[in-house]
Amino acid sequence: MVLRIPITIHGVQEKFLIVCTDGQKTIRWLCETAYQRYTEKYNIKITNRCFVARRLTDRSLLSLDDHIEQVLDDNEAIAIDAAKHIDDDDDSFSVATDEKCHVVRLDGYHLKSSDLVRLGTGDYRIELPEETWTTIRKSREIVDKIIDEKKVVYGVNTGFGSFASTIISNEKLADLQTRLIVSHCAGVGEPLTIERARMMFALRINILAKGYSGISEETLRKIIAAFNKSCIPEIPSQGTVGASGDLAPLSHLAAGLMGVGRMWSPKTGWGNASDVLEQNELGLIEYKAKEGLTMINGTQFITALGAEAVERAMSIARQADVIAALSTEALRGTVRHLHPKLHASRPHLGQNLVAERLRSLLISEVHPSEISKSHANCGRVQDAYSIRCVPQVHGISWDTIRFVKKIITTEMNSATDNPLVFIDSNEVVSGGNFHGEYPAKSLDYLAIGVHEIGSLSECRMERLVNHGMSGLPAFLTLEGGLNSGFMIAHCTAAALVSENKVLCHPSSVDSISTSAGQEDHVSMGGWSARKALKVLDNVEILLAIELLMACQAIDLLHPLTSTPPLQAIHDLVRQSISTWDKDRFMSHDIEKATRIIKSGIVWKTVQPHIQNYLDRHHKIDLARPAECEHKLM
Repeated sequence: MVLRIPITIHGVQEKFLIVCTDGQKTIRWLCETAYQRYTEKYNIKITNRCFVARRLTDRSLLSLDDHIEQVLDDNEAIAIDAAKHIDDDDDSFSVATDEKCHVVRLDGYHLKSSDLVRLGTGDYRIELPEETWTTIRKSREIVDKIIDEKKVVYGVNTGFGSFASTIISNEKLADLQTRLIVSHCAGVGEPLTIERARMMFALRINILAKGYSGISEETLRKIIAAFNKSCIPEIPSQGTVGASGDLAPLSHLAAGLMGVGRMWSPKTGWGNASDVLEQNELGLIEYKAKEGLTMINGTQFITALGAEAVERAMSIARQADVIAALSTEALRGTVRHLHPKLHASRPHLGQNLVAERLRSLLISEVHPSEISKSHANCGRVQDAYSIRCVPQVHGISWDTIRFVKKIITTEMNSATDNPLVFIDSNEVVSGGNFHGEYPAKSLDYLAIGVHEIGSLSECRMERLVNHGMSGLPAFLTLEGGLNSGFMIAHCTAAALVSENKVLCHPSSVDSISTSAGQEDHVSMGGWSARKALKVLDNVEILLAIELLMACQAIDLLHPLTSTPPLQAIHDLVRQSISTWDKDRFMSHDIEKATRIIKSGIVWKTVQPHIQNYLDRHHKIDLARPAECEHKLM
C-alpha cells in the first residue's frame, strides 16, 4: 500500500511518500511516521503531538485508531495537521490557524448551503463588511438605551420563558446572562463532529451579522476571533426541541466561549474551554445584557445540519442517476422509456431533467453501446418500474431537494432571535421567529425524498442478483454455490432500506408542551435534521452497493462495452476495487465504494459527457438561468 501524504505544519506544506506494507497499522502510525520525517528534515525535536488527519477528497476527518487498510485506498492523499497537547508546556510550537487561505464575508443575507459546508472544513476565516458593523452598532445602541432608561423589555431585563414577567434589575443583568447560558447547557448524547459544530458556529455569526439581535460590536468581534482560530466548543447532539430555538446546543456553544465546558482547536486538541482559549490567545467572553439570549435563541442547530443534508442530497441525486443508468445497461434495459415526447407530456422539471440526463448517458451516436446493440432485437417491450420509472421517481426526489434547499437557504439568512431589534423604527419586538417548523418540516420531507432513491436502488439490486430477472449468473458470481457473490450485500441493502422507512416517520408531526405550558408547541426539528443525515448515510451505502453490483454485471458481459461515460464509471471503480473473481471480504469493498460516492467523483467523471450531450442537442436554455443551473447541479 502506497500513500501520498501532504502534511501541513507551521503553515508550510511538505509532501512525503509513506510506504505501508501492513494494512493493520493505524492512521496514528501514519501521522507519527510522516511527522518524524518532517522533524528530521528541519532538525527540530518536539514531542507529545496531537494529530488531526483528514482526506483531501472530501475533507472528512479520520480516526487515529482506524486501520489504514479499512479507511484508505492506494495512493489516496491525506492531510495531517500536528499540534501540541494542551497540557504540553513546550511553547516553541504553534499552528497558524488564523492565517487561512480563504475569507468568507458574511452579512446575514447571502449565505448559501455550499458556503456553510465549506466553512465547516476549517479552511476559511470569517469577516464582516463595514456596513454590517454599522448596523450592529446602531442595534446595540437601542438595547443600551433601554437599559439606561430602565424600560421593561422581554429578553433584555426580564426572566425567560414562563419567567417572562419577572423583572431583573440592571445590577443583575450580567449575572443573568451567565445563569441563563449555563442552566440551558442541558444537552446530552454524542457531540457533534467538529465540522458540524463549526457550521453551527458560522451560521450563528451570520444571523448575528443581520443586526437584529442587539449584540455589541465588542462581543461579536470576540466570537468571530474564536471562530477564526477554530476554537470549537463541544456541542451535544441531543436536547433541542426546536422552539424556542435550539436552546441547548446553542447554549453549549455560548458557554464554551465563556470558558465553560470542553473545546477543541487545531493548536490544542480537546481540553477545558478556558485553557483552549488561553492557549489561542483569546479572552473569555463576558456577555452583556440581552447577549445571553441572543446567543442561544435560533434554529442554527437544525439549519446547519440541514445545510449539510441538502448538499449531500444533491450529490446523492446526481450520482443516483448515473448509477441507475449503469444498472439499466447491465440489465440490458431499453431506452424507449426515455423518449423526449413521453416526458414532455408530463412537464415536471425534475422528471424531464433526469430523463435528459439518462439519455445523455445511455445514448451515444459516436460510440454506441455494444451492450445495447447486443439485445436490440430481443423483443422486450418494456422494463420493470425500477428501470422504466427512474425519471419519475428520481425526478420528484430532485424537485424535493430543490424545494428543501430553498427553505434552508432562506432560514440560513433569517433573523431567528427573540426579541428582535429594528433600527429603522427604534423598537424591540417579541415574536416567534425562533420556531423551527420551517427547517423541521422541510428536512422530514428531504428524508422521504432521498429514501425513495435508495428504495428504487434496492429494487434494481434485486434484479441484478436474480438470475431469473437479469439473465446474469446468480448473485453475480461464477461458480455459484462455491461462491455466494453478492447474496448478502443485497441483504444489507434490504436492511438499510427497511431502517430508512422507520427514519422517514416525520419528527415534526410530534410536539410536547414545555416551559410550564408557555412553549406549548415545538417543532422537534433537531431529530428531523439528525435522522435526515442518517437516511443520507444509508442511501450513500445503498448506492455504493448498487455501483459494485452494476460494475460486476458489466464485467460479466465482457467483452461487450458500454457508452463512454458509463464505461468511464466502470473504469473509475476498477481503479480501486477489482472484479469479484471469487468470494472475498465484502465490507472493505462496500466501504471503498461508499467513499467513492461521498467524494462525488461519479458525477464529476460523467459531467463533461453530459455537458457535451446537452450542448449538441441544444437542451440548455440560457435565457432561463434557474433551469440551466438545475440542469447542471
